[in-house]
Parts: sequence; structure tokens; C-alpha cells
Amino acid sequence: MSSAPPPGWYRDPTYPLTERWWDGTAWTDHRRQPEVPVPPQVPAQPPDGRGSRRVKAVALTVAGAVLVAAIVTGAVLLGHHGGAAQTRPSPTTARSAATGASRSAAPSTSATAAGDPNVVLDDLNGITFPVPRGWAKPENVAEDDVVLTTPGTYDCPGDPGFCRHGRVISRTATADLGTSPEALAKGDIADAANAEYDRDTLGNRPFGGITSHRLLTSGQIAVAGRVGYFVRWRVTTAKGPGGYVQSLVFPSSVGSGAPVVVRFAFDAGPGGPPLSDMDRIAKGIRPVGDAATDGGVGSSIGPGH
Repeated sequence: MSSAPPPGWYRDPTYPLTERWWDGTAWTDHRRQPEVPVPPQVPAQPPDGRGSRRVKAVALTVAGAVLVAAIVTGAVLLGHHGGAAQTRPSPTTARSAATGASRSAAPSTSATAAGDPNVVLDDLNGITFPVPRGWAKPENVAEDDVVLTTPGTYDCPGDPGFCRHGRVISRTATADLGTSPEALAKGDIADAANAEYDRDTLGNRPFGGITSHRLLTSGQIAVAGRVGYFVRWRVTTAKGPGGYVQSLVFPSSVGSGAPVVVRFAFDAGPGGPPLSDMDRIAKGIRPVGDAATDGGVGSSIGPGH
């Protein structure tokens, strides 16, 4: 699993004109300005003392401008976010999939999703994800395209950092629309495995790198009434128990029907989620506004596009 970014100052995702302290797990309330402008030089005081009054006037004007800017900044932050601190950092750039998959927008927190603790809405791709027992909506994660995580973190067995036992990521593929889900899934699985268990976006190896992998299963699958394809690997790592990675690709039910790439990464061993959750989550993916349409291996398959 990819490790969390190290502690440091990063652009505040809630207000890009400031920097905010990331403690390695979550955003803190500490903020600062990226650059402090140098105040203009004040001319030397003339003998008649009028310069002193000008100096005081300039100082009062500058102080007033700073106070107004602070009030406006606070009002913007509170008005946009209702006073709640945002916890998703954005200090790193996600690795692109071999298929050309691009980052999706952050999972929506619209009234539909926010009001239902059992559903995560991926508005960009027009689908919803179930939140099974033992899973949670993403919090304190660096990537914008994570839709599900297992609760909590642990110290990675390899390079220093924090790891999670399970993650599900949803992206939009930028490949040719004529490319089949099978070709996309087979092309994505190696990159998915490397991103989660070999080397993270910071160049660290939280599991010491992948030493081997083997194909567990692959095949056609129905996802939200669409024809999809999945590939599942078991990866062995230099440190830790390794894990399971799956690339699932199917056409979106909105817009031009661009392929959706859903990556699953589950730690092996006692701490990891049950492998059956991959099938359970895939079966529970549904088009937005159509709760009756499901999918999964063995389900009826709808039109491919």
C-alpha cells in the first residue's frame, strides 16, 4: 500500500494562497503564508517632524490592510467549508496507470452520498460504491481518487511511513474508447501492483519492493449492468505479508462511456480484509440513481457501451 506523505508544509487544499502543516497523518490547524513580502522602505524623517506622522500613517494603513485580509480569508474559509477543517492533503502527484488512467475527481460529498454512510459517490464516473463492514469512506489520504479504505493505519514494514490494510481507487482511463476492458485491465495490473506494493509516489518502498507475483484469476464481469473485465494478482514483497491487487475495468454509464479503472489493494495476512470483499464491492457498484442495477461474477451482463 502507498505510504502517507511525510510531515511538512504543503499548499492548503482549502485555501491555496496559504500553506498548512501536514503531520504525517492529518492536517493540523497551523497555517502560514508561502512568502512574506518585504515592507517598503520609509524615507528618513525630515527635520520638521512631518515624516514621523507619515511613518505612523503608513504603519496604520499596512496594519489595517493585513487585518482586513485576515478577516476576508477567515470568512472565505468558513463560508466555503462551514468551519470544518479539510483532512485530504495534496502534496504528491499520483502515478499514472500503464493504461493511461487519469485521476478522478475526489469522491463527491453531495447530499446523496454524505447522507448515506453506506454509499460513496464517484460523481465523475457516474457510479456509487458500497461501504461494507470493516471499510470506511476515505479520510486523511493523499490521493484524490481513493473511494474506500480500511480504518486506521499502521507502520509500514519497509521504508518509514504509514500504510493501510486495504484501499479501493476509482479512475477514468484516458485510453482510446475502442480499447477493450480486457486489454485495459491486463495493461493496468502491473502498474497497480507497483504503485501499491513496490514504490510509492515519494520513491519509498514501504514493503521493500515486490519480489514476485502470480495470477490468481481473471475474466469477464458485470459491473453496474456493463460488460467489464478483471485481473487479480497475488504479490509477494520483500517485507511484510504482501497482498492482493485487482484491476477492474468497465465502461462508464455517463458521458461518452469512457472506461472506468477500479483498483483494489488488500494486504495479505491477519490484518488484511477478506479477499471476498473484492467481489462484494464490485457487485455493489451501481450507476448513480439506479440502485436496482448491480453486477459481479455470474450476474447478467448488460450492453457493453
